[in-house]
Amino acid sequence: MEPNNLNKEQDKNSWVLKACTLLSKIRDQSPLIQCITNFVSMDLMANTLLSAGASPAMIHSIEEIQDFTPNIHALCINVGTLSPAWLPAMREAAQVATKAGKPWVLDPVAAGASGFRLNACLELVGLKPSVIRGNGSEIIALSKASIGASKGVDSSHESMGAMEAAKSLAQSSGAIVAVSGAVDIITDGHRIVGAYNGVPMMQKITATGCAVTALIAGFVAVDPLHALEATASALSIFGIAGEIGMDMANGPASLRMHLIDSLYNLDQAAVSSRLKITGL
Repeated sequence: MEPNNLNKEQDKNSWVLKACTLLSKIRDQSPLIQCITNFVSMDLMANTLLSAGASPAMIHSIEEIQDFTPNIHALCINVGTLSPAWLPAMREAAQVATKAGKPWVLDPVAAGASGFRLNACLELVGLKPSVIRGNGSEIIALSKASIGASKGVDSSHESMGAMEAAKSLAQSSGAIVAVSGAVDIITDGHRIVGAYNGVPMMQKITATGCAVTALIAGFVAVDPLHALEATASALSIFGIAGEIGMDMANGPASLRMHLIDSLYNLDQAAVSSRLKITGL
């Protein structure tokens, strides 16, 4: 085997080991993941976490934050159906999680679509999330702190086109930044990796992006000191479940079902044969 190919094989084996170890930890530890999320995504996010082995809690009332949030293992905040009434709970949960030393993940849905939404997302970024996961347009909007062309919650930019924005945002925020797309980009502002798993039809199922953000929170919960590796592993694992589900699906509705089943049944052999994560 050529040296370059040997290095690639060793790198792949290392990522397979990381991903499988983290998935095994989730299944063994069943971390409690609090999700303050949108009305569209609650069901799929909860089922994604459950099928991976985590314990979801869709608690968003500000009256419960002080009692509940210190006991979680990770927090996921998603601004999809944002309203002024929800912002104080998001803000307080992020602050309580940080104070308690618990990681939290931000999904800045349609961040550049309006001034209200952008300002809310920028305020949350200032509360030091461990990971920020969005599409290309969302990450560019946060990086530039400006409203931009978008198609609602859909991206107008490919993930690769948002790489420099992701690096800049990671450096300014201190968070791991992940950009979802045909290739998922993950960066700490210096190191960059790409995850290549998944199928296009996953984009035809509402809340798959939200669901993978919740899964990232689950992975980071069991390895908070290696958030980049946890984030890349979660994105790849979710993509692999989509690939396996696609082999049995007839369309988006059946893919949704098979995606959840495939994540639940995922084993090391499937991860080893399908995982595609490389340095960029």
